Amino acid sequence: MVDQNKLHRDAIEALYFAYRAFTAEPDRILAELELGRAHHRILYFVGREPGVTVGDLLLTLGISKQALAGPLKRLLQENWIQQATDDGDKRIRRLTLTQKGQKLERQLSAAQSAMLRAAFESVGPDRAQAWLDTTHALATLDHP
Repeated sequence: MVDQNKLHRDAIEALYFAYRAFTAEPDRILAELELGRAHHRILYFVGREPGVTVGDLLLTLGISKQALAGPLKRLLQENWIQQATDDGDKRIRRLTLTQKGQKLERQLSAAQSAMLRAAFESVGPDRAQAWLDTTHALATLDHP
């Protein structure tokens, strides 16, 4: 019989250590540019959905306007991201990565993709899919 308390503690530790390993190389790259994880998240999601509105980015990240304002301002000022007004509604701002931003986002994601590729190959496709299902379930749970 599985000890559920031990399973949960082991899972907490596994997530902690996995996240630490998963972010180590991107953190090193970002530190050289004096950027941080907030900048990384913005770059990733703008790169994933070019033309995303600021409002939709706020919803995706689950943060306040105030939390987004500083990191986004810096990414705009340093030409990692560009902003344009929407053709239909000038109040809406759309974000895309510049070429410089695309290059950085690819570099950050490549490091993480390599780790995932190696991990998935080591556990096999069924266990990799189970992990993905579990992390999606965690991400969509109602939080207290």
